[in-house]
Amino acid sequence: MQKLTNKEEEIMHILWKLERAFVKDVLHEIKEDKPHYNTLSTIIRHLEEKGYVGYTAYGKTHQYYPLVTKEAYRKRFMNNAIEHYFNNSYKNVVSFFAKEEKISVEELKEIIKVIEKNN
Repeated sequence: MQKLTNKEEEIMHILWKLERAFVKDVLHEIKEDKPHYNTLSTIIRHLEEKGYVGYTAYGKTHQYYPLVTKEAYRKRFMNNAIEHYFNNSYKNVVSFFAKEEKISVEELKEIIKVIEKNN
């Protein structure tokens, strides 16, 4: 999987939500910094070239759909972030969120329960 730009990732989130969409449908979902229709169409074609998006043709119109699941992308994204920013250490990830006060003691206890259940 090739890396996505921020705008490409935003478009993928919309396609995951809608499951199937025409360019006008995607454009309607963008709330801020709406690109021009032709710009958005180009971005979606780039996603197609990268293997993230497929389409069904209806004459000259295309209905797009994701080829990569949100879960598969999330897994790749997280593995990449953990490798490059946390030295491949899940402990470092959890410590980071604890220090940033982004995770509570209750959430940590829930994580421990999940780990114990899976072992």
